[in-house]
Amino acid sequence: MKKLLTLRRSSLPAGAVLLLALTVALCTPVPALGQTLAPDLVPAAAQTPDTLDWEGKLEFHAYNAYGPWAVLGTGAYAGFLQEIDSPAEWGQGAAAYGKRLASTAAWAGIHGVLAFGLDSTLHEDPRYYRSRSTGFWRRAGHAVRGTVLTRTDAGGETLSIWRIGSAYGAAFLSNTWYPGRLDTPRQGFSQGSITLGFGLASNLGLEFWPDIKAKLFHRK
Repeated sequence: MKKLLTLRRSSLPAGAVLLLALTVALCTPVPALGQTLAPDLVPAAAQTPDTLDWEGKLEFHAYNAYGPWAVLGTGAYAGFLQEIDSPAEWGQGAAAYGKRLASTAAWAGIHGVLAFGLDSTLHEDPRYYRSRSTGFWRRAGHAVRGTVLTRTDAGGETLSIWRIGSAYGAAFLSNTWYPGRLDTPRQGFSQGSITLGFGLASNLGLEFWPDIKAKLFHRK
């Protein structure tokens, strides 16, 4: 989702492993949690919601970038980068953590601005619609499809330009303030692809988490 990290599992100290686990727990479902906590922006499986106007889309992306769970995830991810000293050129200490925190928060802002600009201009609906099918594989396939395709404001379906464009755009733009060895087209493409992977993880969370939550808390 953020910066590409090429690490061998055996090279991670125990603290880094714990921070990575926290980061995954907090950062992976950030968009999913944002939508879950904003029910007026989350269509149910059998619901045909009203068209999301530009103000609704702005609220949607702002919450996913700087909502409470997103801010918590940003802090955890900056802590993980601090633990593994990435990038090494930024060093350690409070100032270095602040730089990593600002970098991660800036990435989130750029990603949100690009996503909002694209889906508003192209009349794409950024919300995830849960599947009406049954069975794990059909529903997982629906989540994959929802990562590549998106609904339009008119109710149709099209290539998810807002998601793809914001993923790669934010990756390449955020690389400009990183050390030169990381500011390369290859790194930008890799990081954009990782962002799309996190988008898929978010969709899977949105698809299955309501069912898991119902079972955990015995809700019908």
